Amino acid sequence: MTHHFASHFHFSLLNSTQMALFLCVLFLLLSSASACDRCLHQSKAAYFSKASALSAGACGYGSLALGLSGGHLAAGVSSLYKDGAGCGACFQIRCKNSTLCSSEGTRITLTDLNHNNETDFVLSSRAFMAMANKGIGRDILKLGIVDVEYKRIPCEYKNQNLAVRVEESSQKPNYLAIKLMYQGGQTEVVAMDVAQVGSANWNFMSRNHGAVWDTSRVPNGALQFRFVVTSGFDGKWIWAKSVLPAEWKTGVIYDSGVQITDIAKEGCSPCDDSHWR
Repeated sequence: MTHHFASHFHFSLLNSTQMALFLCVLFLLLSSASACDRCLHQSKAAYFSKASALSAGACGYGSLALGLSGGHLAAGVSSLYKDGAGCGACFQIRCKNSTLCSSEGTRITLTDLNHNNETDFVLSSRAFMAMANKGIGRDILKLGIVDVEYKRIPCEYKNQNLAVRVEESSQKPNYLAIKLMYQGGQTEVVAMDVAQVGSANWNFMSRNHGAVWDTSRVPNGALQFRFVVTSGFDGKWIWAKSVLPAEWKTGVIYDSGVQITDIAKEGCSPCDDSHWR
C-alpha cells in the first residue's frame, strides 16, 4: 500500500465533495487487495558499520535518530521510504538463518533511503547483531548479507507525544521548517496545515524532505497544526491545537499534545497477525 502520492495533495484546499471523492478512491485502492494490519515480506538485509551513516540519512533526523529505537535504525528501499512518508516507520525483522538468529528478531526504525535494490533494508550494525542469538552477534556480521522476513508494526513511544522540532533553517516571520518526531501508531502523515491558534485560516505545508515540512506562509502568533494520517482504510484528521508559542525558537522541540495510535491497513496476501516467539 502506498500513500506517498498524497504528500503533495493539499487537503486544506479541498471542499467536502472533493475530500469525499479522494477518500473513496483511497478506499477502493486499499480494498482491491485483502487488507491486513501487517503483511509478511521476504527479502535480504545488509548493514552499515557506522550508525552515523543512518542517523545522517535522508529522513533528516540527524543525531536525534539514535534515540528513536536505541540505535536500531534502517535505510529502506523507495517502496518503504515512500518519498519521506515512511520516515519513522517501525518494523519487526528477523533473519532466516536458524543457526545464528533468534525467532523474535528485532525492531527497527526507518531513518534513511536505501538506494540499492538488492536488499530491502540496510541496518545499523547494532540492529543487525540484534537479530542473532544471544552472545553471537559478531558472527552474523561476518555474513554481511542475510535472508530476512519482516513486517510493519506500530511504533510505541510510551508517555511521549508527537513532537515538532523547529529547524535551524526557519526564519521568522517568513519561513518555517519543522521536523516531526515520535510519530506513534502504524501510520504516515500525508498532509499538514498550520494556522494561528484560534484561527480557521489554515495554510498548507509541503514536505521538504523526509520528516521535514515547511511553509513560506507563516501565520503570526502561537501556532496550531493539523495532520492527515493514514488510518484504517483511508485518511484521518488529527488536530494539535496549541504547539508553537508566539516566540518559537529554532532548534527547540515542542510537544504537540497529541499521540498518534492509529493503524493503517496494508493490502496484501497472505496476512500475518501472529506474534513472533
